[in-house]
Amino acid sequence: MKPTMVIGLVLILLGVAGLVFQGISYTTREKVVDLGALQVTADKHKTIPIPAAAGVVALVAGILVVVAASRKG
Repeated sequence: MKPTMVIGLVLILLGVAGLVFQGISYTTREKVVDLGALQVTADKHKTIPIPAAAGVVALVAGILVVVAASRKG
C-alpha cells in the first residue's frame, strides 16, 4: 500500500472519529484541603472540544488524498 494512501485512510479515520466523539474528556484529581493527615481531593471533569468543521475537513482531505493516490498508480 502506498504511503499517500495510508495517510488518506488515517485522515478519514480521524475525521470520522472527530465527528462521532466531538471531544476528548478526561478527569483530574486536585487537592482541595491539605491539613497534615487530613487531605480532601476533588475530581474535576474536563473536556477538550473538537469542532465538527475540523472533522469534516479531515474527512474531505482524506477522501481527496485517497482519490489522488488511486489515480496516480
